Amino acid sequence: MKRPVTAFAALLLTVCTGVPAYAQGNEWETLNDEATSLYGEGHYDRAAAVARKALQAAEQTFGPNHPDVATSLNNLAEAYTAQGRYTQAEPLHQRALAIKEKALGPDHPDVATSLNNLAGLYKTQGQYAKAELLYQRALAIWEKALGPDHSRVAAGMNNLAELYRIQGQYAQAEPLHQRSLAIREKALGPDHPAVATSLNNLAELYSLQGRYARAESLYRRSLAIREKALGPSHPGVADSLNNLALLYDDQGQYARAEPLYQRALAIREKTLGPDHPDVAASLNNLAELYRLQGRHAQAEPLYRRSLAIREKVLGPGHPLVAQSLNGLAELYRAQRRYAQAELLYQRALAILEKALGPDHPAVAASLNNLAALYEAQDRYAQAEPLYRRALAIWEKAFGPSHPNLATNLENMALLYRKTGRGKEAEEFEKRAAAIRAIKR
Repeated sequence: MKRPVTAFAALLLTVCTGVPAYAQGNEWETLNDEATSLYGEGHYDRAAAVARKALQAAEQTFGPNHPDVATSLNNLAEAYTAQGRYTQAEPLHQRALAIKEKALGPDHPDVATSLNNLAGLYKTQGQYAKAELLYQRALAIWEKALGPDHSRVAAGMNNLAELYRIQGQYAQAEPLHQRSLAIREKALGPDHPAVATSLNNLAELYSLQGRYARAESLYRRSLAIREKALGPSHPGVADSLNNLALLYDDQGQYARAEPLYQRALAIREKTLGPDHPDVAASLNNLAELYRLQGRHAQAEPLYRRSLAIREKVLGPGHPLVAQSLNGLAELYRAQRRYAQAELLYQRALAILEKALGPDHPAVAASLNNLAALYEAQDRYAQAEPLYRRALAIWEKAFGPSHPNLATNLENMALLYRKTGRGKEAEEFEKRAAAIRAIKR
């Protein structure tokens, strides 16, 4: 399943605002800067190695409970998160939070940053209720300490809005995105890159609601800001090009999407290198475009290259590896290469269950895809329990009215009709129609 590339406005990989014990150029700062640079370049394994050295240097220099130790803990946690090593990242974020609360007090803005980062980890893991509480606490601290119109408040609103968007709570997400945008325009000016981020995220929300005209105007404004502020070959411009392409893709406007995907890919390859995870994302999206058009011979090598990059850079057990496996499996299913597709779907499912847990929404999507493969082969007895498990996961994660549930219910209705259970199928169809009729 492809997703738009959105700039997540968390405050990550930053040095604490307190006065450092070392002068500029000391070992800890040098290591910290190197880890940050490697992270930005997508070299997450190397970033983690250097971040571990920075943490050791910080503990030896400042003591185990210094705010700069919390910074190093945060940076190592973020490197682990990028690698999909979530269980290793969580205690690091928790320790960083505890250090900052003790050293700075519970209402300090840097405490809010740690809360925000831990919330981001929980969001990635699908632990939405835990993430929401932390995002809300971080936002409250920033509003009280910095005032309601500070750029960090805008970042906190953006992150909470993104959490609501993921859960299909669009009515709660929209005013937060709109207020975040207004704060950034006022505080930073209408042409600041952070404004482009808010425009992009609001556009994505409108796209999910089918409000394509509004989404397009925001995406185009975001792109124009980034081209002017960052230059036409900046990775941020590639993000905007990719997102605008996704909008056209979703509407079946493939001829308009393709050159944007291609330009985004070219920028990322040139600026980030051929093996960067963002290059893999561009390859995956372009492959998806070709698959949807039936251009299978062009799609397959792109899927394979995306998969190879992700396995090499992120490791074979990363959720984004599962995404590439899923895309390639979709291609094989379209080509009726069912045996090959099944192996890939099963591997993707195993990766997601191990990395994210058995009740994550991404697991539900993977179950749904494997069930659809079985249904295409008339293997109804194998498909039905997978559809049911996917439905249960989505209901638990999102509640009874999320748009993903409608897709699952429609799939189950089709399965039931094929197996002569028309009355039960009709009930599924009615429920799916009611979900789709909800104004979000």
